[in-house]
Amino acid sequence: MMTRRAIIRLLAFSTSTNAVSSPLRAGVPARKATYRGGTITQLEISQRGELSLASADHLVFDAGSADLEVAYTSIRGIEYGQKAGRRLGLAVVVSPVFLLSKKRKHFLTVHFVDTHGDSQAAVFELGKKIVRTTLAALEARTGLRIEYEDEEARKAGGL
Repeated sequence: MMTRRAIIRLLAFSTSTNAVSSPLRAGVPARKATYRGGTITQLEISQRGELSLASADHLVFDAGSADLEVAYTSIRGIEYGQKAGRRLGLAVVVSPVFLLSKKRKHFLTVHFVDTHGDSQAAVFELGKKIVRTTLAALEARTGLRIEYEDEEARKAGGL
């Protein structure tokens, strides 16, 4: 049986770990996307939203206050890559064991021509649960092959 003192220590540790690690885990939610850059002026850098390929005609990034719609026929290229890094923040605050684990960021770049005929590009960071479905749907809807940054990205993309 746990003593009262042990229970209090356990609760204190648990609460402090959650309070500290939550901001450190603030990445892209697993089923969302974040606009990371490109030539789109109506979207702000780091604006989160939902990347939808449900439409038969358009890719839609719904960011609440601003949306981006890109006709599949206007897409000229699709690139996918990853960036792997160590969990340094969690290792410093919580435990050095986190140095052994990696986090991966998934980046999708879409090159397209806008309604004025100008070349545009949008880079999105994808949540880990939407990577494979997004890549498969983009290939199916556009008829284009995805260009992978490297073999590791090809494996993660599952195609």
